[in-house]
Amino acid sequence: MEERARSCLLRSRATLEQDIKASYLMDHMISDGVLTGVEEERVLSKPTRREQAAALLEVLLWKDNRAYISFYNALIRESYGDLASLLHNDLPQLSPEGEKSYSNGISPTVQAILSEGGVPQRPVVFVNRPALLNKVREKLYKLQNAVGWVTVFGMAGSGKSVLAAESVKDHTLIKECFPDGIHWLSVGQCERADLLVRLQSLCFRLEQSQVSEAPLRPPSSLEEAKERLRFLMLRRFPRALLILDDVWDSYTLRAFDIQCRVLLTTRNRSLTDSVSGRFSVPVESGLDEEKALEILALYVNGKLHNLPEQARSIVKECKGSPLVVSLIGALLREFPERWGYYLRQLQKKQFQRIRKSSSYDYEALDQAMDASLQVLKKEHRELYKDLSVLEKDVKVPAKVLSVLWGKELEDVEDVLQEFVNKSLLFRDCNQRPYLYYLHDLQLDFLTEQNRSQLAVSLHSKVIRQYQQAYSKGLPTSVDVECLYWYRFLPHHMARAGLSKELYSLMFSLDWVKNKAQIMGSAHLINDYVEYGAILDQENSEVRLQFQEFLSLNGHQLEQRPFPDVVQLALSQPHSSEVYKQALLQAKERANRGQLYLDWVNKSNQESLSRLVLHPHQNSVYYACFSRDGSKIASCGASKTLRVFKSTSGEKLQEILAHDDEVLCCAFSPDDRHIATCSSDRKVKVWNVEKGTLLRVFEDEHEEQINHCQFTNTNRRVLLATCSNDKITNTKPTSQNTMFGHMEPVNHCCFSPDDTYLATSSNDGTLKLFEVQSANEWKSIDINSFFPDNDDETGVMVKCSTWSADGARIFCAAKNTVFVSCHLYGGVCVCVFVGFQLWDFEANKRMAECSGHLSWVPCVQFSPKGSLLLSSSDDQTIRLWETERVHTSSAVALKRDFDVVFNQDDITVVAADSKNRLQVLEVPSGNILATLLGHTKTVHHCLFTEDGQTLITSSEDTTVRVWRWRTGECLVLKGHKEPVRKFHLVGFSSSSPALLSWSFDGTAKVWELSSGKKLQDLECHHGAVLSADISLDGQVFSTASADKTAKVWSCTSWEMVFLLKGHKACVRSCRFSWDGKRLATGDDNGEIRLWNMLNGSLLKICSRESKDSMDSFHGGWVTDLHFSPDNKVLVSTGGYIKWWSVERGEALQTFYTTGANLKRIHVSPDFKSFVTIDNIGILYILKQVEGGQL
Repeated sequence: MEERARSCLLRSRATLEQDIKASYLMDHMISDGVLTGVEEERVLSKPTRREQAAALLEVLLWKDNRAYISFYNALIRESYGDLASLLHNDLPQLSPEGEKSYSNGISPTVQAILSEGGVPQRPVVFVNRPALLNKVREKLYKLQNAVGWVTVFGMAGSGKSVLAAESVKDHTLIKECFPDGIHWLSVGQCERADLLVRLQSLCFRLEQSQVSEAPLRPPSSLEEAKERLRFLMLRRFPRALLILDDVWDSYTLRAFDIQCRVLLTTRNRSLTDSVSGRFSVPVESGLDEEKALEILALYVNGKLHNLPEQARSIVKECKGSPLVVSLIGALLREFPERWGYYLRQLQKKQFQRIRKSSSYDYEALDQAMDASLQVLKKEHRELYKDLSVLEKDVKVPAKVLSVLWGKELEDVEDVLQEFVNKSLLFRDCNQRPYLYYLHDLQLDFLTEQNRSQLAVSLHSKVIRQYQQAYSKGLPTSVDVECLYWYRFLPHHMARAGLSKELYSLMFSLDWVKNKAQIMGSAHLINDYVEYGAILDQENSEVRLQFQEFLSLNGHQLEQRPFPDVVQLALSQPHSSEVYKQALLQAKERANRGQLYLDWVNKSNQESLSRLVLHPHQNSVYYACFSRDGSKIASCGASKTLRVFKSTSGEKLQEILAHDDEVLCCAFSPDDRHIATCSSDRKVKVWNVEKGTLLRVFEDEHEEQINHCQFTNTNRRVLLATCSNDKITNTKPTSQNTMFGHMEPVNHCCFSPDDTYLATSSNDGTLKLFEVQSANEWKSIDINSFFPDNDDETGVMVKCSTWSADGARIFCAAKNTVFVSCHLYGGVCVCVFVGFQLWDFEANKRMAECSGHLSWVPCVQFSPKGSLLLSSSDDQTIRLWETERVHTSSAVALKRDFDVVFNQDDITVVAADSKNRLQVLEVPSGNILATLLGHTKTVHHCLFTEDGQTLITSSEDTTVRVWRWRTGECLVLKGHKEPVRKFHLVGFSSSSPALLSWSFDGTAKVWELSSGKKLQDLECHHGAVLSADISLDGQVFSTASADKTAKVWSCTSWEMVFLLKGHKACVRSCRFSWDGKRLATGDDNGEIRLWNMLNGSLLKICSRESKDSMDSFHGGWVTDLHFSPDNKVLVSTGGYIKWWSVERGEALQTFYTTGANLKRIHVSPDFKSFVTIDNIGILYILKQVEGGQL
């Protein structure tokens, strides 16, 4: 230190010791880097304030020029202007080396200007925020040629002061805009007297630079101080910038309204509304994660990658608040082992324990936030405290708060505007209406303050206010207000302890219907899981019934247009509360003429799958559990990756992952990352929580990548991939390429201890590689188990898996599972077709899991084995409980069947999987007869009116006429291709005839008694797929794969009408009972109604848009029937629909478990309907009584 400066300190020592508070000054000096933490502790160890001041001066005398200047600036900032004047004339000059060190790269001229103006130095730990910094400087440049105000606003602890100080550390900015200097004044919350002291200090500092003039007495009033400051800024410093830090109210601001250039930091954005020349810069409430972690690393003198896991949790908990990160960082510098402790304090909302004596105005976090709250009027303060009932990260519209506070919407918006202006609340202006939300720290602070009354009082208030506002029923609109109540009403009831209200709400089918339509089924399922403990106290069975209904029908509830929930619920078991409520509503609506169908024989069916999801709009190729079983990831032809909860199906993440089909996905051992591989030859690794891309591997494989899997343990994390280029790679920390297969590699998996990697290939082998060396350890030739295989493609080994103990390996090829009993020999073979569950210890099939409607390329057990996950080309994922699935004892019927209705007795005939005809009694299921004869698939079967004769047609090109009770059979031969179907023709009572049609494009008429062919017609150039005869027997129609339908005369056998317009194969046709209309259905799911007087088109019956199966009817329209009064039409496809013939609009939809229905049989009164789906389930549906069709 220069001798002149040292002498000044010694001369002024007694005065300084008497007046200064060392702890306040040392914070600034530590920030400037001229004082160490050890020296601070030594000073503070002294018992009295005066002894601490003496100790500080003693330390200072042994320092350099930088310490003297830092001490001087600290006096200015802490309003010791009179003491600073004692040191001003002896301020030392810095050497070039000192300038460079002190300025941290800032030019000496700039540093001198900032030091004289009292602009604070950078904090000890500083992280740049360039985007915000540039915004502030951009606004400051607007003050170059005119006076004005730049306001930097944000909530407490958002870093406004550091940003303001940093923005003026720019040589070009000062030179061009503020050549007369930068002057900093810390304002804060101050009374009139304190404000006068601050103005006196600022005037003194400005007058000190005028060395030629005699010192003036300090101004004695605010008015005098304001006028003196105006004179100084206008006459002597016209192009200076005045920085007012932390201004709270307009009264304080008016003292500085002196027509000068001002940079202002505040929590209240509306302060400058009354002045001209305004520019503002909002400061985000939090740093991004990487910058916040960088601050913590700097505080503890560590590397970013060496920070403990609690570091991320701390940043996440405080949402990156610069204040909280800095406070905790400073504490950790002194207590580096307390990461867990400070994280727990944040989580427990113990803000008063996060405290540090620093340059910030408040010693603890709770004091900083309470100061913001105290500036509100008492009434508004109470309203603000009500916001503690909100959940974190939830944005609410003003309408919700209008209900909560019981005020007019306009009044509520005014109050919210005040909160926003004071940075007590945030507003999302990207939506209309505006949405409002609290920062997590603000919410935590309010929650802590209201802890005693929050659980009951405030949440009860929410419920009371809601019930008053919606006394007439549930909200029905789809705006954001409605969304809030459907999302959080159960939460408020649970928190308020209103269990009866919660039961009444969640055990209501109306609530289920409305919430599912607005938010989807996953949110509802999540509610039943989250509040299960409360609901089970009332009735656990009912809770499970509602949860199961949503789990099994959730994929239907995602359909648009939205399905009829009452009709869906009528498919629940008769004992279910869901069914009982649905039946009551169905009867009530039936009285108003609506149509509902009851599935009367459903008691024989048991739902095996626990949850059905529809995550993608295309085939699902792969689905897997996370290692902890809490999440499921899926991927497929839609090129997307989706992650959702395994309990409810609630979507957690959706990522457009690749440019082509995504073939596989896999969780890392810690579940933080997920890998995907694709036909685009790339492997990508993603952050599960954020959905961000972490790494791309694109040069390792030359063809599509079929499978990927991480190691099972964290000991050494590797990712294995295999491809059509015949090689297998392991990555990412190191890379080994494993050669040996001669054809594409379909699958790879690590052994449980990660010692071996198993690979499955189209070359017919299963190979085991040592992971450490990448050498082939063992090869098993699966080809050798198929010595008689004549297939040109050979034996393709599709996949493999290990037993939990690693002692056995399983692989699949040609519908066969091979189990290696030992890795050193012995293979036992178990054969199965389809998706089945086996006990390999007992070599016994446990279950055949029916439910998927297409190929199932992937199944996987959960980590504990209690759940089974299957994904399918039918676009769904099903979750099964392995202990509950079983092999059904029911007969699996095919969809080609007929029904005889005889009063209350129903007789069904259908072919089984071996082309045997089974005649069954319903609902007992007793087999009355088994008929053998057809050699290929049976396409159609029909009883005559007396029920004694049965007629069938088949893939074997024949029609057979059976006396089914005796087994006698007449065979009709003549078609060259499979006979699709037939109809009975009543030309005369003495000679009944039969009309048959075939894929060969012909229709033939047979005499039923003798089998003689009466007519042979060439009808279409394509296959004839359907035909029908009018009730009067005058005309018949044919529908064909050539996309046309034709109407023929039964007397002349000539064509009457050619019906064009369908854009796909016309698969079904049916005359109305009065013969005036013909209905035709095609493979797009479209139904057309034609006028039979002139052949013109009357109506097109279809959905507004195609469904998830890219159809208007869930698939082909396979059968059609008119009601006796010709007002209603029933159709089958992927499901069953009833239509208004007059309007062409759907009246009702019944969703079957399976799909691709071929026929539906209708009772004469049009009140009973029978069909079979493609997985063999029989449906007997009866109209709910109460209304007329």
